[in-house]
Amino acid sequence: MSGNNLVLPIVLWGRTAPTHCISSLLVMDDFTTIITGCHDGQICLWDMTPELQICPRAMLFGHTASITCLSKASASSDKQYIVSASESGEMCLWDVNDGRCIEFTKLACAHTGIQFYLFTIGTQKEGRLLCNGHYPEILVVDATSLEVLYSLVSKISPDWISSMSIIRSHRTQEDTVVAVSVTGILKVWMITAEVSKMQDLDPIFEEESKPIYCQGCQSISFCSFTQSSLLVVCSKYWRVFDAGDYSLLCSVPSDSDQSWTGGEFISADKVIIWTEDGCSYIYKLPASCQSASEHFRSDVGRTKEGSIPPLIYSIAERSDKQLLICPPVTRFFFGRREPFHKLLIQGDSAGRLSLWSVPDATPPQPTTTPTELQMSSTISLQEAFDKLTPVSSGIIDQLSVLPNKQLPIKVTASVYIPSQGRLVCGREDGSIVLVPATQTAIVQLLQGEHMLRRGWPPHRTLRGHRNKVTCVLYPYQVSPRYDQRSLVSGGVDFSVIVWDIFTGEMKHIFCVHGGEISQLIVPPENCSTRVQHCVCSVASDHSVGLLSLRERKCIMLASRHLFPIQVIKWRPADDYLVVGCSDGSVYVWQMDTGALDRCVMGITAVEILNACDELAPATVDALSHSAVNLKQAMTRRSLAALKNMAQHKLQTLATNLLAADNADKGNLPKYSHNALVVQAMKTNLTDPDMHVLFFDVEALIIQLLTEEAQRPNPTLVSPETLQKSQAGADKGGSFLANKIFKQVKETMKETIKEHLLDEDEEEEEEMRRREEKSKSLSLLEYNLTMDTAKLFMSCLHAWGLNEQLDGICLERLGMLRPHCPISFGLISRGGHMSLMLPTFKESLLRQLSLATGLKLALSDIVGKGTYGVSRAVTTQHLLSAISLANTLMGMTNATFVGEHMKKAPARPPRPGGTPESPRRTPAAPPQPSNPALQAQIKQGWSQLAAMHCVMLPDLLGLDKYRPPLLEMLARRWQDRCLEVREAAQALLLAELRRIGQSGRKDTVDAWAPYLPQYVDTVSSPGTATETPPQAPPPPEAQPVETKAPEEEMDVTDDDITAGCLSNLPPNAKKISNSYEERRKQATAIVLLGVIGAEFGAEIEPPKGSARARAGGAVPEGFGPTSGGSSNYSLARHTCKYRKDDLTP
Repeated sequence: MSGNNLVLPIVLWGRTAPTHCISSLLVMDDFTTIITGCHDGQICLWDMTPELQICPRAMLFGHTASITCLSKASASSDKQYIVSASESGEMCLWDVNDGRCIEFTKLACAHTGIQFYLFTIGTQKEGRLLCNGHYPEILVVDATSLEVLYSLVSKISPDWISSMSIIRSHRTQEDTVVAVSVTGILKVWMITAEVSKMQDLDPIFEEESKPIYCQGCQSISFCSFTQSSLLVVCSKYWRVFDAGDYSLLCSVPSDSDQSWTGGEFISADKVIIWTEDGCSYIYKLPASCQSASEHFRSDVGRTKEGSIPPLIYSIAERSDKQLLICPPVTRFFFGRREPFHKLLIQGDSAGRLSLWSVPDATPPQPTTTPTELQMSSTISLQEAFDKLTPVSSGIIDQLSVLPNKQLPIKVTASVYIPSQGRLVCGREDGSIVLVPATQTAIVQLLQGEHMLRRGWPPHRTLRGHRNKVTCVLYPYQVSPRYDQRSLVSGGVDFSVIVWDIFTGEMKHIFCVHGGEISQLIVPPENCSTRVQHCVCSVASDHSVGLLSLRERKCIMLASRHLFPIQVIKWRPADDYLVVGCSDGSVYVWQMDTGALDRCVMGITAVEILNACDELAPATVDALSHSAVNLKQAMTRRSLAALKNMAQHKLQTLATNLLAADNADKGNLPKYSHNALVVQAMKTNLTDPDMHVLFFDVEALIIQLLTEEAQRPNPTLVSPETLQKSQAGADKGGSFLANKIFKQVKETMKETIKEHLLDEDEEEEEEMRRREEKSKSLSLLEYNLTMDTAKLFMSCLHAWGLNEQLDGICLERLGMLRPHCPISFGLISRGGHMSLMLPTFKESLLRQLSLATGLKLALSDIVGKGTYGVSRAVTTQHLLSAISLANTLMGMTNATFVGEHMKKAPARPPRPGGTPESPRRTPAAPPQPSNPALQAQIKQGWSQLAAMHCVMLPDLLGLDKYRPPLLEMLARRWQDRCLEVREAAQALLLAELRRIGQSGRKDTVDAWAPYLPQYVDTVSSPGTATETPPQAPPPPEAQPVETKAPEEEMDVTDDDITAGCLSNLPPNAKKISNSYEERRKQATAIVLLGVIGAEFGAEIEPPKGSARARAGGAVPEGFGPTSGGSSNYSLARHTCKYRKDDLTP
């Protein structure tokens, strides 16, 4: 997904909590957050109060495999970073406060353990991550850029490291890394200051290596209380060693049926050890293991096993234990600062967290039976969901409630059709519901008169499957060679059904598989013509079918696979279908004859799969792209271009459009040009779908302007008008529009002819017939763009701060109030996403109540509460709200009430109305011609923009307001979308004014070190890199068809320029060429340039000229020019060249 677009997700979770089978656990140092990773690859953030109450806050998406380990990645408390690693070798650095992914990388090897370590290099402290896993060394990774710096290697019997520990020595400057390999050999590496300086990849060999005969070592930990002993836990016994010479002090075997999985020192004389089935035991160590005792080391070298130390506490399993799928994860954490909790935390496969607070005191001796520790608190994700009032809503809950049932019918498969704005939801009872997406989302999130209507919005139900629908596919969306009417669905009843989406009739049933259908795929473009009209279905009986939608028969069934099918690849040139199974075997089938060409295993199988990848052109697979209807894309873009580009030659415009369309086909991200995309997600195959609504602000602005340019004939989106849209657009608009349309239409006909084998005349005949037919069955007609804007603005507005403005919003502008806090999300680099769980409002309420000292109710945070969630979320929301309000302000009739919103036949008004929204009868729609009304609407939008831009901090109060991030605004200073750019510039200046002079000085100090050092020739970040980023078009032109090339590379994702690293000061540490570094440089240039230009007068010249730059002084040249020296101020300089660099 391109990070350049401003895309905001809103989540509808539904009532069923996502599956969260916990695989790793971490508690942050300040004991306010618990982080859990799960086997499906998600990470959950839980808030914890000082009273040890837990509440889930957000879920982070981005990993594709099971999370193997989590570790903190920063030492300071203001920056809370964690790092996560998964089985497939991915590593991500996350910001815990807002769930942003800061940096990510993928290594060839999987980590099983990561430890954070602060290296001292001279006066600087630098974070490093020590990683061990399925490889024979320990990798030392930089904690900010995730680059491997060097590795700790074994000379003697190298092997996988099963666990390691870092021994900090107070006495000497040397720290030791102690690790135990899989074969039970203890290895020791010394880390000295010299080693830390090393940046090259020279390996560091171990200092000593000693077999300690600990097979199957589970964990090793160092006693930080006495600094003299090590605890090594193996599955059948645990042992304590002296940390000086690694001699054995004590060894305790486990019971026959239990196996230990880990342990920690909880004080100088006590250890806690836990087992695989979730029990934990606290032992008091014998005197021979305590360095303070005179019997210390008295047993060393004796042959007899030491006597078993007394067991003080035990923590048993729960009595109501359900059968767990995999063993629970247990960890022990103790607070290094207030509150000094000693916590044992356990997470299990049902998504449940349990906490025990471990007491310091020992029970009075002697006790024969250990004391049972009581659980402090426990909660599972599902319990947290169940406690919510009102319940968390799913996308079509209002249509799925059965009369006598508690829970609505679950949605098990869905697909969104952007060209019609419709969502297709397959449910577990076998029915499929077609519903307008914005309308059903408005029902779930906002309150208004729709709450009184049963079965709103108008929808269509297709019944044909006997049981759960497992997958739905709309092939036309993936490739225009398919019929626009066909919708394909597969179910648990072994059948694949083809539907006519406009009439709702069942066209054909394929019953060729002997198992439930698990996947439906569209073959690539360059297959043979026969295969091009097929869809490929995969079933759980390990068979693959090619079902021809045109011939209505199965043209090939590949069924003799012995294992479940994992991957399907294509070799269209050779007419091969390649099937990869879970046991690693690969079957190659001929598509035309249906014959099995060969079956291979091992390295050949891997090579065949890779060869398919190399050959595949940039095909668009169903998962990564929802293409816009070809015709609509053409009309939409040409119209937006219309408004500003009259001076362009018509011919070039038409060709550009087509070229852009073809170029887009290959590398476009999900949200090509759709203001709204609804994506169904599940964390686990067994879960029902949750739905994420992605709002693309730029696309929404472009569509609003397009419709404005098309007045007086607003386009309505509905099945009929899809066909009418071209003719309608021909009538409306100016002479120029007609000309462009004719040209585009000609080219369109050519393209469509190539794609469709049918004759053109037949096609038009068919359309006419279909138009007649679907007139009767048409769903609600509505204006998709305005509806999307209505839903989005209603969710973004900070309700409840200005009663008068809220009144204008409801009455004049037609917005609706949300009825519960909305779960937003945040998209960061590489498509990593954090989504707020519906339970976030509990923790937000608690947080704000603490900050303000008042008891707040739920209604106090509806609407305005989201501005207290995190700084990144605030930034995205304010940018979106202001840029959209400004766009709507410039439009005629930009209100969400009245006849232009819908062309439905007027319904008889229902009696009554909700107190929230006074009843508006369609009898008196606001007349677009009324200038006074127009002025009021414009003023309403202007007030809304002003409130979000300037007045929010004062209205909300700083304790409830997380201010926007300066660097995120600076990165949008030159956004390619004019409205977003203006919003970012206004917000940045407002925020710089708000923080005052001291705040600005801190900003300058913080960002100055990132400025590039200019040599004689001033080189801009644009020229320092090989490919200068393409400049956005001039501000007057709405940037429509110029897609800047940065969408193609993920590297320049969100960033303004690629930064100039060549000119860094030689004394700076070797800068990693990481994305983050380049981004910071570009940001520093903009931020300091803006401060210099706007507030230049207040910046004093540095006192001592000899002060080093690193000391955080105001960078040279930022003050007024000194004495007779004529060097310009650097600030003016940066501003000047930023302008030269970024405007054409």
